Amino acid sequence: MTFSRRFSEYVISHRYEQMSADAIMATKLAILDWLGSAIAGGLEKPAKILSETLNTFGGLPQSTNFVTFEKTSVHYASLINGGASHILELDDVHKASILHAGASIIPAAFAVAEWKQATGRELIEAVALGFEVAIRIGEAVSPSHYEIFHTTGTVGTFGATVAVGKLLGLSVDEMVHALGSAGTQAAGLWEFIEDGAMSKQLHPAKACSNGLLAAALAKQQFTAASQILEGRRGFFAGLVKEVKEELLFHRLGEGYKIMENTYKIHSCCRHIHPTLDCVQEIFRENGSKIEEVERVVVETYQVALNITDKPDPRSVFESKFSLPYAAALMLVKGKTGLDEFTEENLFNPKIRRLTEKVNLRVDPALDALYPNLWPSRVTVHYADGTKLTKETHAPKGDPENPAGELELRGKFLGLAGKVISEKQAKDIADTIMNLEDVENVSTVFS
Repeated sequence: MTFSRRFSEYVISHRYEQMSADAIMATKLAILDWLGSAIAGGLEKPAKILSETLNTFGGLPQSTNFVTFEKTSVHYASLINGGASHILELDDVHKASILHAGASIIPAAFAVAEWKQATGRELIEAVALGFEVAIRIGEAVSPSHYEIFHTTGTVGTFGATVAVGKLLGLSVDEMVHALGSAGTQAAGLWEFIEDGAMSKQLHPAKACSNGLLAAALAKQQFTAASQILEGRRGFFAGLVKEVKEELLFHRLGEGYKIMENTYKIHSCCRHIHPTLDCVQEIFRENGSKIEEVERVVVETYQVALNITDKPDPRSVFESKFSLPYAAALMLVKGKTGLDEFTEENLFNPKIRRLTEKVNLRVDPALDALYPNLWPSRVTVHYADGTKLTKETHAPKGDPENPAGELELRGKFLGLAGKVISEKQAKDIADTIMNLEDVENVSTVFS
């Protein structure tokens, strides 16, 4: 049996009633967390460009565009909302697969659920299954795939396809073809980070729209490769140095990968979060001694430095991928949320001087824990010769150190409240957290 067929048989035979209460709750929280990032992300320039560009092409009024809150085509809504939800660096991530699953899966599922007037239960099931397949493929190809390819764009395409395919009622054979079309479209290169370019947001946007296209074409009997993952010229052969195939189906059906999801508290690259949690502890204990800091030593895993060793960020976007700057920002401000990553703070002399004192190192023992754990150790040395060290293997938001419903509701209200009224935000949060009772997803924003 091919890998695509095995996944397809699992997805198509799955029923909402199989899901545990914990899995349902985890899925609702994932949707709520994604929605906050999408709504607030709609204020940002990349989202506005996406929206304005696609609006010039027209589009049937089928699904909500979170930049304008007007209806556009399900295709354009997937693109726009996928991009918008990845801008603020506050969207979820799954550690072992190194995947921002929410931004690359939920926008497509939500847009299709609106279009097809699906029930909340159908949306919950589709999202959970999209996460299941995408995360498993991501685990199998990580971390080598991540060296060049942005997993959110590549692997995310498979997850979007599964979620949409489930909502469209594909057969097993149709889902196999849908996955074949997904794999041949899967793309996303890390080169964007060299320029701090907006194409990072294009990765989940295209994962959503390509997944939608793959599933919709399969519904119309459009054929594709049946062995798109393991085939001689397939996804693994073309885009992956090392594949751990044993992880693809390990304990499939015994639980849900969405329950392993991680949520962001800090508004920056997730590879920086372990360090920021450590620095925040130090700030709370010794924040008054900021002028006495002589140097800051950060020890972590190699991939974190590959992505975030940027000592001189020149834009707010770049600052969210600068571990030295983010650590200095936390030492000065005591928090690193959306309101701290600003143009004013970017060129704050006090923060810049401290940035120069941050030294980054790879610790082999910590490096060996990645990608299952994303650890960091921070030592702040003071002028009087004293030092303070903090270490974490599970920053806040990890399943081992979870952010609960109350915290994620608060995060959502803070983000959505930048765009809509407090009452509207609370009503939407209540609706999402009772999504299993919604008879028609298109009424969520009514």
